[in-house]
Amino acid sequence: MNTHQTRIAIVYHSGYGHTAKQAQAVARGAGSVEGVESLLISVDDIDQHWDTLEEVEGIIFGSPTYMGSASAQFKGFMDATSRNVFAKGGKWANKVAAGFTNSASRSGDKLATLQQISIFAAQHGMHWVNLGLPPGHNNSKSTEDSLNRHGFFLGAAAQSNADESADVVPPLADLRTAEHLGARVAEVARQLAAGRRALATLKQAA
Repeated sequence: MNTHQTRIAIVYHSGYGHTAKQAQAVARGAGSVEGVESLLISVDDIDQHWDTLEEVEGIIFGSPTYMGSASAQFKGFMDATSRNVFAKGGKWANKVAAGFTNSASRSGDKLATLQQISIFAAQHGMHWVNLGLPPGHNNSKSTEDSLNRHGFFLGAAAQSNADESADVVPPLADLRTAEHLGARVAEVARQLAAGRRALATLKQAA
């Protein structure tokens, strides 16, 4: 039996509850992988969790896309890592990272937010994990119920109608896509952790 627990943190901001719902789906996906524990952390509470983020194997970042960028609250979290993480010697280096975002528009310039988050992860020396799904709704035989219906590759994207509450949107297809991302990151984190343990064992035996 594998007694090694892998922990994945989902760090997110949500303005109206839609991105929080997406974050919960990511956490479900990560937690569905055997031997993985997922931790949901809102940037509103980030000061209570800096130590925890140093200890986890992976961090999945999520923000709504506002005006073609991550939200101001999420950007505030990003900026805070310069003194709480980066300046302390790269505490997140070699952790697994991924990203997700939500907007009211189908495109909404969500790619810009995912690019912003991936560069942020690179600055911390993290290993970015992409969505790993083909476009789901790009031909006449596909439907809106397809995974990755928006056709993103860099991370998970969701669309929530501006006049509907988080009780209704994002749609199930987008939440299932988010779950896929969480599970994919968890699997990669487990594989890397197992590989590191194996290399450490070989080094000790040498």
